[in-house]
Amino acid sequence: MTQTLFITGASSGIGAATARAAVAAGWNVALFARSADKLSALAEELGDRAMVVSGDATDIDALTAAAAQVADHFGGIDAAYANAGRGLSKPGTEAGDLDDIRGMIDLNVMGVVLTARALLPHLRKTRGTLVLTGSAAGRQHIKGSIYGATKWFVHGYAGNLAEEMREWGGRCCVVAPGMVDTAFFDDGAPDKLQPDDVAAAVMHMITAPDRAAIREVYLMPQA
Repeated sequence: MTQTLFITGASSGIGAATARAAVAAGWNVALFARSADKLSALAEELGDRAMVVSGDATDIDALTAAAAQVADHFGGIDAAYANAGRGLSKPGTEAGDLDDIRGMIDLNVMGVVLTARALLPHLRKTRGTLVLTGSAAGRQHIKGSIYGATKWFVHGYAGNLAEEMREWGGRCCVVAPGMVDTAFFDDGAPDKLQPDDVAAAVMHMITAPDRAAIREVYLMPQA
């Protein structure tokens, strides 16, 4: 039976690359993000295996409705990837804009928790896998980085959730990349990791045999 992967932040970058990798591996994909136009273009590229369910990852009602719609359409959800997240336009506790900081924390922290809350009932039925996007910034202290602190949360939450999910056969994993060549960096990073590298790590975790729980994949560019 074809398996289904639900991806937040699917409209570009790592999320879109993971959708392409999943479809290439024979999976169905549910594409969730706020950018409906970008999702539709990606779904047209991917074909019948892709389904668009646009919404905001900080909106529990939108996430819950999307998960139910996807499960009904594809017959269940076997894996979910909580990938939606962002940085700050201006970093720093004193220098940063408070509304910008609140928005980032809401998406990077509550968005992950809400995605898990909406998807866990479906993953429980399939003994599925939940992957969270962490970061190398969540494995080290970086001067003044509030963004990094949100990723420290993701790493801690992933470990705690993994212990909870293992009680019913589920797995929670975190992928922790260093610098990736995405729109996250204004000038790009072409000599660093590529979105496809992170997508490959996600696929490795969700396709691992049931006996193996790959709790974390930590990716760093060689250059």
